[in-house]
Amino acid sequence: MKIVLVRHGESEGNVKHEINDDPKRIVNLTSRGRAQAEAAAAKLRAQPFTHAYVSQFPRAQQTASILLQHHELIPDIDARLNERISGMDGLHADIFNDYVRPDYLHIKPPQGETFLEQMRRVRGFLDEVAVYHKDGLVLAVSHENPIVAALALTVDAPETVMRRNIENCAWLELDWPIKKDITRMSF
Repeated sequence: MKIVLVRHGESEGNVKHEINDDPKRIVNLTSRGRAQAEAAAAKLRAQPFTHAYVSQFPRAQQTASILLQHHELIPDIDARLNERISGMDGLHADIFNDYVRPDYLHIKPPQGETFLEQMRRVRGFLDEVAVYHKDGLVLAVSHENPIVAALALTVDAPETVMRRNIENCAWLELDWPIKKDITRMSF
């Protein structure tokens, strides 16, 4: 299976540098985020996606809707594509970053998950989707942290990529199950 993991467009939370890891709290795309999604949709228009998935978050679902405007697909919602759970919803992103900085891979915030736990969650999604769509081209709209977790699954040392930034509406293409030499990122 080939999968294209797209980060959502700029959100109101991105502008405020605010954590939103609770999908029940509505955080929408900004007008810039919608424009980013439109630009990505134009670049991905010719891709013959066979299936689509999206996280539970409104900003990801809004992005998916724009990305799929030229495709006849309705994305399935899958919580394994959700943002990394920090337990710090509504706080400034620096609070989370300062908390996990000493050991980003292993530190588990109260009511949150470690980066390794997030990697396991994302791997479960990728493994299951690969079984269902073995020869498919899958679109998955998610968030920066889960996409970085997917990237970390492609390398021998996750700490080498775990702090990588994924811009809004950038994407990672990979074949799954992974073959180390076939990952591509588009910025």
